[in-house]
Amino acid sequence: MSEPATDHRAAFLALYDDVLPDVYGYLLRRCGSSALAEDLTSETFIAAIDAMRRDRVPSMTVAWLITVARNKMVDHWRRVAREDRMLEAVDGAAVAHDDVWDVVLDVAAAHGTLARLGPHHRCALTLRYLDGLPVRDVAAALGRTVGATEVLLVRSRRAFRDLHVDVDREEH
Repeated sequence: MSEPATDHRAAFLALYDDVLPDVYGYLLRRCGSSALAEDLTSETFIAAIDAMRRDRVPSMTVAWLITVARNKMVDHWRRVAREDRMLEAVDGAAVAHDDVWDVVLDVAAAHGTLARLGPHHRCALTLRYLDGLPVRDVAAALGRTVGATEVLLVRSRRAFRDLHVDVDREEH
């Protein structure tokens, strides 16, 4: 093997050891499932190796790997959403604009509620509120128009609130 290839491998292995907890932690906090976070972390590093082999990465950084991880998570939720759409009818009813989403929630309860949402709602809320992306960036990540993303966020907040209210009723 050539020396440059060995150097790249050693550098990647060192980076892997350093950033694995960051990438896994990022995904675990957003998807709430250790098994899914592990799968998505693996997919992230496989994509990184592939990009490195094709010289598509100017500088492999934690920020770049987190972006790859976010994209892998979005892709996962899109796949799940497509599968769900195949299994059930889509409700096409128009939804009016929601009031301000100002409920303060316990983090564990919020993750539990997020886990119960459909993947398209979970993805939109995660990108908007956990990652703090503006609506136009959420739209770009989801491959939707800004208007369609705003409607999705309204529906997602309503679904979240309805599920969270149900959880509160069950606990009391």
